[in-house]
Amino acid sequence: MSEAFITSVFLAMSGGFQDAYTYFTRDEVFSNAQTGNVVLMSQNFMTGQWGEGLRYLFPILAFAIGVVAAERIQSTFKYAKKLHWRQMILLIEILILFGVGFMPGKLDMLATALVSFSCAMQVQTFRKVGGYSYASTMCIGNLRSGTAALSVYLRDRKPEQLKQALYYFGIILFFALGAGCGGNLSLHLGFQAIWVSSVLLLISFVLMFIEKQG
Repeated sequence: MSEAFITSVFLAMSGGFQDAYTYFTRDEVFSNAQTGNVVLMSQNFMTGQWGEGLRYLFPILAFAIGVVAAERIQSTFKYAKKLHWRQMILLIEILILFGVGFMPGKLDMLATALVSFSCAMQVQTFRKVGGYSYASTMCIGNLRSGTAALSVYLRDRKPEQLKQALYYFGIILFFALGAGCGGNLSLHLGFQAIWVSSVLLLISFVLMFIEKQG
């Protein structure tokens, strides 16, 4: 069920929501788009604005730590029977994002780092949809893969390539919807808007139980 499209829909919406949330409510720092953070960090460091540069460095480091944490959880609980290790990671994500909603503005740097940590755990854990490699928290890889699959379909007319392209473009669509909702709700609800992302992840968590019972 972790590779089912419906599960990936809510993961992608949550991923888009998180990026918009930190940008609009946490001092215009990305939680998921680490390429953007690297660019802004480098620019600030090279102009001597060390404090500003650190705002972008910490989410990058938190992302790396999140990948390590997810990998360690997988290796430790890979054969757990009561709860799948992917569901464990979703629960950790949900709790982290719920806690972020209580953090005041003076803790923006920590809040963004925690969201980046959560994002990294998600992208490390859920890497396939329908058997195709993808990312639920960013778009560039999905856009490349989807466009390449569409190009092959237009040349060879193989239905499998069209299916693959639609998977990728569908994920991008729902990521964009999540980002749009995240941006608008963040402007209206403020710091607590991130709880919507927790709810989206909770839906994915429940969906994985349904498949187990089936």
